[in-house]
Amino acid sequence: MTDATTSSPAVAALPPPRSQWRDVWAQFRTHKGALIGLGVLALILLFVVIGPLIWHIGPEQMPSDALTLIRSKNKGPTWLHPLGTDQLARDELARVMAGGKISIAVGLTAMVLSIFLGTLVGVLSGYFKRLDGPLMRLTDLFLALPLLPLLLVMMMLFRDSIARALGLEAGTFILIVSAIGLTSWMQCARVVRGEVLALKEREFVLAAKSIGTPPRRMILRHILPNVMSPVMVAATLGIANAIITESALSFLGLGFPPDFPTWGRLLYDGVDLMQDNPGLVLWPGIAISLTVLSVNYIGDGLRDALDPRIRGR
Repeated sequence: MTDATTSSPAVAALPPPRSQWRDVWAQFRTHKGALIGLGVLALILLFVVIGPLIWHIGPEQMPSDALTLIRSKNKGPTWLHPLGTDQLARDELARVMAGGKISIAVGLTAMVLSIFLGTLVGVLSGYFKRLDGPLMRLTDLFLALPLLPLLLVMMMLFRDSIARALGLEAGTFILIVSAIGLTSWMQCARVVRGEVLALKEREFVLAAKSIGTPPRRMILRHILPNVMSPVMVAATLGIANAIITESALSFLGLGFPPDFPTWGRLLYDGVDLMQDNPGLVLWPGIAISLTVLSVNYIGDGLRDALDPRIRGR
């Protein structure tokens, strides 16, 4: 009784357990590149989301007077048009903002589809031994395919039929997102499979199996929460890859239609006029580069912050 009484103040004086996410944020803040990338990405998101609500010129707005249109096209930066105008006298700033909204939406949506497929295949392959062989051979098959030619073939074969069924803009968006997501899940699947194979031998998983935990509950409660770290890192890198892939498709003329601007489409439209008006290529190129670099730096910071060995846990 005396020992229990004397030990109770010591137990009461124990500090509360540290929050895991607070430790993750503390480690993330030590990565200067990740912080700069997060700030740049936040500014880009504000630029493409809030900018069109403030800027009074629309991306497809042209002068109504023919003489004014001729005088205003392919102009450099002015007070009225800070980034200049294109070959149809449309404001380049408004088009970059509108194109950024579409490009980032494509990147986020394609990333969600890719991460979902990669995580599903990786978990099933790593947890169920009988599915490991077929799913990994399917992954190897997709990895052996030349992705850019495959994407070009998919766009050429299905773009018109999907556009007739769903409309030109919605059909093109769904086709591009599906094509990018269905051809970029393989790396995530391999990483998740390796993590699941390691987790299957951990003590808490063996203990859960010993008490008869069903596979579905085992995966949802014990496996998936412990593979979220590599999944989140793969998600950040997947956004950058999806934006680059969409820009490449639009640059080759197989992406969105001309009146549906994306950063890649703006590059495609400005190539022929690059010598006369380099801003048509410069501004969307800078936007793509800054977005991809910032997302990559955020992914590096998350990789370090979510590693318990680096956090000192």
